[in-house]
Amino acid sequence: MATSYNIAVIVGSLRKDSFTLKIANALTKLAPDTLKLNPVTLHDLSFFNQDLEATPPADWLAFRDKLQKSDAMLFVTPEYNRSIPGVLKNAIDVGSRPPGKSSFLGKPIGIISNSPGPLGGVSAAKHLQNILPGISGPILGQPETYLNGVGDAFDEKGNLTKEPLQKVLQQYLIAFAAFVDRQSKIAA
Repeated sequence: MATSYNIAVIVGSLRKDSFTLKIANALTKLAPDTLKLNPVTLHDLSFFNQDLEATPPADWLAFRDKLQKSDAMLFVTPEYNRSIPGVLKNAIDVGSRPPGKSSFLGKPIGIISNSPGPLGGVSAAKHLQNILPGISGPILGQPETYLNGVGDAFDEKGNLTKEPLQKVLQQYLIAFAAFVDRQSKIAA
């Protein structure tokens, strides 16, 4: 029997009808049985402030707990001004503290960026690849997934209807599941 892994899917957008949240929800439906994907939104996460580290706010502790209870993390992010959204950087700052006790540490990481435009958020994904080493576990290098043209990929109920995009996400999830499984065996 295959091992099942809990995956925190960190949604890098606050917009209620964001493509990023729709992609995260679509991933939960497309995931193989070995992955249980749990979207984690950032709506209630307060700003990181180092002055609060001695007595962290309850929302920081709840966020860190979600990350620590997961076996791996999958970042799904839009691109804002050729980088990641500020809310996602804030979440990384909250989750990676205090020093040496990052909630991301040792956990396999996946990155999916998206954009309604032609580049698929590649700059945001590359910035995550620059930010995460040192505070996270290994990052899946291949396949790299930059979803472009997502503006017409969903119906009015938020369901993913663009078949080529479904196939890309399924292929990514198969590769990510194998990556998480390999990494868990290395760590064991």
